[in-house]
Amino acid sequence: MNVPLISGAVALLALLLIATGWWLRQRWRRARSGSLQQLLDLADRLEADLKTCRAGLQQAHAVMSLNPDLPAASEQDAQHAIDAGLRALLQQRLWIRDRSPQASQTELDAAARSMQATGERLQPLLQALTRAQHDLNHAMREHIRRDPDT
Repeated sequence: MNVPLISGAVALLALLLIATGWWLRQRWRRARSGSLQQLLDLADRLEADLKTCRAGLQQAHAVMSLNPDLPAASEQDAQHAIDAGLRALLQQRLWIRDRSPQASQTELDAAARSMQATGERLQPLLQALTRAQHDLNHAMREHIRRDPDT
């Protein structure tokens, strides 16, 4: 039996196991860091979209309030919906702050998918709001052009 050869092989195997363990740990950390960054980016984007929606609704309601002939939209209902979205987003941010350090990768991925889905559902509404605002502005310009006394 060649003891130095066996000792060298065992040392090489131990070094290989340590290097593999280190590499897997680094890979796990990068994936986790990427997931957390994605969650924060999605939260920022969702917050910006909700605030854009709020501003658009406020502008639309301001324009509609200038013309008593237009039907009154439920500004309060829309505001409550936006506020509820912002509160839900705050809850998500608190979860990220408080629970993400202990959360599993599966939980982080599920939170990111949920936030991504919410953002995707909000996009058509934002586009519809932009189109409605454009149409409302156009209608108001036409109304003013036809009735310069108002």
